Amino acid sequence: MKKNSGIALLIGVGILAAIVVLLTYVIPFRIDLTEEKRYSLNPATVDFLKELNEPVEIEILLTGKLPGGMRRLQRSTEEMIRTFDAYSSKKITFYYQDPLALPKDIQEDYIVGLAEYGINPTNLFVTDDAGQQSILIWPGIVARTEEFETGALILKGERMATNEEKLNQSIENLEFELINAIRKLVGEKQYSIGLFMGHGELSEDDGFGLVEALVDDYEVFKIPIEQAKKVEDLDPFAVLIISGPRESYDERAIYLIDQYLMNGGNVIFLVDALVYDMKEAGGDGTVGMPFDHGLDNMLFRYGIRVNKDFIQDINFGYYPVMAGNFGNQEQLVPLPWPFFIKASLMAKHPITKGLDQVLFRFNSSLDTVKADGVHKIPLIFTSEFSRKLSTPVRIAFEDMANEPDLEEFNQSFLPLMYLLEGVFTSVFKNRFLPDGVDKSTFQENGDSGKVIVVGSSTVFTSQSDLASSNPLPLGNDPFNAITFANRQLLLNTIAYLTEPEGLIASRNKQFKIRPLNKAKVRQEKSFWQWFNVGAPLAFLIVLGGLWFFVRKLKYKNR
Repeated sequence: MKKNSGIALLIGVGILAAIVVLLTYVIPFRIDLTEEKRYSLNPATVDFLKELNEPVEIEILLTGKLPGGMRRLQRSTEEMIRTFDAYSSKKITFYYQDPLALPKDIQEDYIVGLAEYGINPTNLFVTDDAGQQSILIWPGIVARTEEFETGALILKGERMATNEEKLNQSIENLEFELINAIRKLVGEKQYSIGLFMGHGELSEDDGFGLVEALVDDYEVFKIPIEQAKKVEDLDPFAVLIISGPRESYDERAIYLIDQYLMNGGNVIFLVDALVYDMKEAGGDGTVGMPFDHGLDNMLFRYGIRVNKDFIQDINFGYYPVMAGNFGNQEQLVPLPWPFFIKASLMAKHPITKGLDQVLFRFNSSLDTVKADGVHKIPLIFTSEFSRKLSTPVRIAFEDMANEPDLEEFNQSFLPLMYLLEGVFTSVFKNRFLPDGVDKSTFQENGDSGKVIVVGSSTVFTSQSDLASSNPLPLGNDPFNAITFANRQLLLNTIAYLTEPEGLIASRNKQFKIRPLNKAKVRQEKSFWQWFNVGAPLAFLIVLGGLWFFVRKLKYKNR
């Protein structure tokens, strides 16, 4: 009898082990029972991991004695890496690395390397038995293959969000940040980006930040528009960027852009509605006057209008102005400059969700107009205290010597950036086509395309270092030593335009914050403590009693 029971036990254990091996290695099987599918990956992420051709090792820098919220981010990072490994064709491993625990001779170089990846230390205050202590953490990861290495910051969120909301946004975007880091290691450049030139667009210094941000992931080309003879010459480019033209586009150039979009292309319009000269802003000041870049009719047909005005916002940046000498040194004074908008309100869209502040300079307002088949999505907004200044707009430093009057800023949440997507109608519908174009290929209604419109060319334009006059990386503020999220905005925009259902789609995740009812916790604390301790014991006693009763009946009958 005992021998048969032992054999049955061995057989049961063997069957269980076989099922575990089968589901783990032969037929991987995972079920996500959470409401938000927080443990499910975007299909594009799964496809990328299945095609991974070399192992990846990840250092998690978020370590040490952490408060509750940071421990949740730490656990979520580890769980996401484990999920990646479950789907990956190659091994993805991880370990924890505390930069402060490294030997002194390599610690400094290591921390400088993290800063180059955008991973800077964050100061946290932790309460323990000894009181409140300050600790440094590096909320990021370093991913490496045998040949390459890169890093990513995983603690990101909107500037105006609470700490809890920022943590939640960071956890929502973990999949994208991690898979994007891995893609940088093993991915190949798949898309070409074209920068239109020939009409006073970006100078070499102004375009430094834009090119520097894109060149690691994309092939970037400058396109002299006069050299494009036909629409097919623009086909190799996944995205065209038109940034700050200072001369009016002729009908032929507009036709090429229009038909590129009709053929399913993607265009970013960064257009200045007014022109001004900041060198004349001292003294009596200068004015911003309307400028005809030739693109208004085309944008209007696509469903949007860039107005001849400037927006000012009470959430402003500062502009450095020379205010005499201090001894033998020239003195720069920061003036409040409402023409510089520090935008913090973002749409819940893959391009902007969870994005930090973006700096807009001299931005014109945007209005939408009727355009059948086009879906118009505002992406970034001003604060609740904004205003529009109609042309001609006075621009003078002396106007900023005093604090702005809040009562004059009586407009709220003005859109600064729009995404248009759908089936566009050609601006040349029911019009004569330009001379010299191939009329046989003309399309009145295009394939599905996408357009980004911003009423300023400066959002993706570099600023210059005050001392050396060298161009800075995109988003770097030379006077306030602040880095805005303009660079990340550009990368997210290009990623969405090229592959809207690709890795960028993983930024659509949204996790609900479910805070405990603190009053109810205080009232019922003792009950649930005793319940958590007593319920399992009671269950085991009842189960043991039933088992004893069944065995007693079994052997009594025998």
